Amino acid sequence: MDKSDEQIVQKYLSGEEAAFSELVKKYLKPVYNFTFRLANNRDVAEDLTQDTFVKVWKNMRCFDLDRNLKTWLFAIAKNTTFDYFKKKKEITFSSFADEEGESVFSEIADENFLPDEILERKNIAEELDIILQKLPPHYRAILLLHYKEDFTLHEIAEILGEPYNTIKSRHQRGLAKLKELFTEKNSPQH
Repeated sequence: MDKSDEQIVQKYLSGEEAAFSELVKKYLKPVYNFTFRLANNRDVAEDLTQDTFVKVWKNMRCFDLDRNLKTWLFAIAKNTTFDYFKKKKEITFSSFADEEGESVFSEIADENFLPDEILERKNIAEELDIILQKLPPHYRAILLLHYKEDFTLHEIAEILGEPYNTIKSRHQRGLAKLKELFTEKNSPQH
């Protein structure tokens, strides 16, 4: 566990209620972004984020200090989101979009690209957004956690409660399916 996370948890467990506010401040935006990308609805994401932190607060005293706090927190966020969809009986996982609904792939950090290269990259990013929506939720969740939230495959296995080898093979299959759909969409026949 990250030293500052460990300090926050220790402070909270020793009776400093304000330490929980530090935890919320540190992880509110990442948890909200994660739930928003899964739910593709700001109001739902806000509710899911709030529910996640209520569950964390209720269970903080049971937290195993040998675990990674961020991994535990995102596992709760994932479970809260999946439970919501099970209740709604609709799994409408979103594309990789930011809070304004813009594709995270559309942001180009390198300003040295020529305008036509920037336009081409933006078009590819938009296509990826559409294709990602076609991936099954279990592949999309893994790709989102790995490439957007920077979790390792081991951490994702812990978050999703699946064996590491299952996550590793789903990651590979998800990337292969993404490539297949992208190639299919861009083949001369389309």
